[in-house]
Formats: sequence, structure tokens, C-alpha cells
Amino acid sequence: MPDYQEMYQKLFRATEQAINTLIAAQRECEEIYINSPELPPLTFAPPVPKDEEG
Repeated sequence: MPDYQEMYQKLFRATEQAINTLIAAQRECEEIYINSPELPPLTFAPPVPKDEEG
């Protein structure tokens, strides 16, 4: 009979590792973006009136 607890724990650890890998990659990309010298300035566009929406 398969050891379901062992199987569950193995999948749980792998899931946690995958999530942590994705979080680390996202943080690295955010740092690259923030530290980019070509970063465009933030601009806020005024709201478009309802009769002009496309």
C-alpha cells in the first residue's frame, strides 16, 4: 500500500519550493526594473469622459 503521508509531504515540499522560486524571481525582476536607468517617469492620465470612450 502506498504511503500517502509521504507522497503528500513530498508534493507539499515541492510546491513550497516552486512558490519560493517564483517569488525570488519576481523580486529580482522588480529590482532590475527599479534600478533601470531607462525607467520612464510615472504619469497619470486624466480620466476619459464616458462619451469619448472607444
